[in-house]
Amino acid sequence: MNSAGGRNTTFGNVGNVHQQANVPHSPIRGSTTFAPKNTREVATKSGSAVRFRPNGKPSDVHNAARGMDVHHGLNGGQRVMVEDHNHNRTVFQRGRPGYVQHAYNYHGHDFAQRTYYYHGHAYSHSYAGYAYRGGYLHVYAPGMYYGAGFYGWAYNPWASPIAFGWGFGGSPWYGYYGYYFSPYASYPSASYWLTDYMISSDLQNAYAAQTEGGEVDGAPQPVGAAPSLTPEVKQQIADEVRNQLALENQEAAQNAHQVDIDPGSSGIDRTFSDVARGKPHVFVVGSALDVVDASQTECALSDGDVLGLQTAPATDAKVADLVVLSAKGGAECQKQAVVSITLEDLQEMQNHMRETIDQGLQELQARQGKGGLPALPSTVQVQQAPAQYATIAPPPDPNVAAEIQDQAQQAGQAEQAVTAEAAQPNMNQ
Repeated sequence: MNSAGGRNTTFGNVGNVHQQANVPHSPIRGSTTFAPKNTREVATKSGSAVRFRPNGKPSDVHNAARGMDVHHGLNGGQRVMVEDHNHNRTVFQRGRPGYVQHAYNYHGHDFAQRTYYYHGHAYSHSYAGYAYRGGYLHVYAPGMYYGAGFYGWAYNPWASPIAFGWGFGGSPWYGYYGYYFSPYASYPSASYWLTDYMISSDLQNAYAAQTEGGEVDGAPQPVGAAPSLTPEVKQQIADEVRNQLALENQEAAQNAHQVDIDPGSSGIDRTFSDVARGKPHVFVVGSALDVVDASQTECALSDGDVLGLQTAPATDAKVADLVVLSAKGGAECQKQAVVSITLEDLQEMQNHMRETIDQGLQELQARQGKGGLPALPSTVQVQQAPAQYATIAPPPDPNVAAEIQDQAQQAGQAEQAVTAEAAQPNMNQ
């Protein structure tokens, strides 16, 4: 999604490995009764709240009067969100795409359209909304689908492996992340090509967030060390990409027959069912995210990190425990750490993967037969059919840039008002 949907929360992480802390009924968005150790939360008389890290600086601020939540990431990033009871939402992220989300209805089902804005460019995606385990999730809903022949070409092995020149060589982001990522030498199928497409896109986003938004990401290893994103983990990503291609092919068939697509079948509910049957899944982090590990310590994740879901959460759980399969070091969560991820953040990671796969499929379709990529078989016609729900989506928000900028300007004042109220005597601490 360029991953802009991740909420960057540092709270709400109650996993099987954690004990609950005494922070009942927190008004901070996404919070449950668990908080990272050594943090302090202050609820104000107006219904607002502030969570402070051990260094005394706020990590999260909820302004009840404005319905605004401000998060300060461990890596220096900032995210501001306002959402109403109808799931209309405005999000600002420093150094990253922001978006405005508007709800709509199709065949009695909830949908939302997000208009993203970044560097003067606006683009939109649709999402199916559904209630899940006491919360509310948005599942990526492709705006169009290809024909079965194209998905088959992308899913199955190509006639022979191909070499592909990405042109990364002189890019600053590639030099910076050379310790973490190296592309495949050849590609036996589209899922491997899409894996490198996704990881390289993520790392470019992370590098831009550092240079434009002041984020600090990872800790480069000594020159000559093997990339820390190992071939074994990349294989798991490629397998996951292939699974997502199969899922989208199924949705395309449903769309062709005008059958409504169940958001649960393409969301994390289906993922949890797979894991419960012994089929693990992996997730690629699509935006800076602060989580809590098994020691109740807060740690950071960033674009391109990889998590493994090996055990399905309990049926009433609001979070899932995942294993860090690959991370960049520094202040980030340690490899093999068990971290708790809120269901919304996990769904946004899956959204990010599917969105990026769709972007990559567009690239493959446009460039097939060029630059070393194989051409489609002559029997395969690329037929793009619009998704039924997308045909009635609201038009892209024409004021998206102004609305996001207004959000950014209001954040400082909103945060200052809450922290000042929290500093008054007799506040619950």
